[in-house]
Amino acid sequence: MTATLPAPEQVRPQVRPRRASGRSRTWIGWTFILPNFLGFAALTLVPVIASLALSFLDWDSYSTPRWVGLDNFERMIHNDNFWTALRNTAYYAVGHVPLTLAAALGFAVLLNQKLKGVQFFRTALFFPYITSLVAVAVVWNMLLSPEMGPVNQFLRAIGIDNPPGWTTSTTWAMPAVIVASVWRDLGYYMILYLAGLQTIPAELYEAARVDGATGWQRFRFITLPSLRPTTFFVLIMLTISSFKVFDLIQVMTEGGPGRATLVLSQVIYREGIVQGRFGYSSAVSMVLFVIVLTITVVQFRLQKRSES
Repeated sequence: MTATLPAPEQVRPQVRPRRASGRSRTWIGWTFILPNFLGFAALTLVPVIASLALSFLDWDSYSTPRWVGLDNFERMIHNDNFWTALRNTAYYAVGHVPLTLAAALGFAVLLNQKLKGVQFFRTALFFPYITSLVAVAVVWNMLLSPEMGPVNQFLRAIGIDNPPGWTTSTTWAMPAVIVASVWRDLGYYMILYLAGLQTIPAELYEAARVDGATGWQRFRFITLPSLRPTTFFVLIMLTISSFKVFDLIQVMTEGGPGRATLVLSQVIYREGIVQGRFGYSSAVSMVLFVIVLTITVVQFRLQKRSES
């Protein structure tokens, strides 16, 4: 049998799909990023620019804004509250960042093992992060109550007659806040480390065991180098969150006793929202922004240098 060829008029030419031009691809790209950019512009970019402008003004939201130049920054430099808050913010960051990072990494390594009930413990450690921060602060205030708190009762039971006053002591208030903050935050960063650990090939550990490497050597020469990108991200996020801490301290101590836990974000809140001095409050917020930006840039450069 001979094959019947279709008539020429029945043969349809193949139409190649038209490629989008460069301008079309640009517009398509903008349609994807525009919703997020609009949200960023409305909720972040515009307020930052407005805050920068307000830092050079004297305005209480009722009267007409008055240009004062650098007077707000000069007043800030000579204000003892600002320097106290800056020291306390640095104190909190120096305590919160390494403790949270170490605790998150330690629990992640432990809960990455094939243990019975590991899913329960992962959930239990992550649960405080999604709990109301006000509830967390209230519970920790009860736990650390100088007279009736379980922590001090336990310390008295083991022979410590004069346990710390915790949130009522100028010496122990900040450590108490740091401990509560680490307990709340470590679950989130533990999940990030768990995700990083599960990307490390098991063959690396098997080869290290064959070569006789100990558990510490496997952790030092395989786990830590493999988790370098995760650690860098965690470090950046922890640093930013530590310098802008507000709500936990506000509920637990309100910056007290005295000024023992007063941080920069509380100065911004008190001067702007409570006192209505929005120009001075914006000046403090700009200084906080520059500090966080500088630390972040330094961390990025150190990371690039270590990779090279």
